[in-house]
Amino acid sequence: MYGRRLPLIAALAWLAAFTGPLPADSEVVSPDSIPGTTKVDAEGVLELAEKIPELVIVDARIRQDRSQGYIEGSISLPDVDTSCEALARIIPRKSTPVLFYCNGPKCGRSVHSSRKALDCGYTGVYWYRGGFEEWKNKNYPYLKK
Repeated sequence: MYGRRLPLIAALAWLAAFTGPLPADSEVVSPDSIPGTTKVDAEGVLELAEKIPELVIVDARIRQDRSQGYIEGSISLPDVDTSCEALARIIPRKSTPVLFYCNGPKCGRSVHSSRKALDCGYTGVYWYRGGFEEWKNKNYPYLKK
């Protein structure tokens, strides 16, 4: 019985030696930056909204998450529904500034949506990494359905 497990344990030990330890938890952590985007924090979102009236804010979370609250004026377009066609329906001009957010650093939805927008040719892409988690923690106003 133990003889069968030994090769598996040895293989796992060998793999760990070359890949490093496995993460303590399996939660997604978004990257620190996304090439081609401008990363902003909560105050940056407020500044952009004030300076750029045509800014489109896209909530990349699924509808269930959005029901917990969302940034006023944001448009719901979950990352799973984000395509060049879907983006063109809400943002016809690719030069229109667009900001993507989701739940926060442990959410990859806005990462996916931002990258998709870049792939579709959008040029003014902003990314709010802190997302709704940071927004809510700072007690900034939000709407709830």
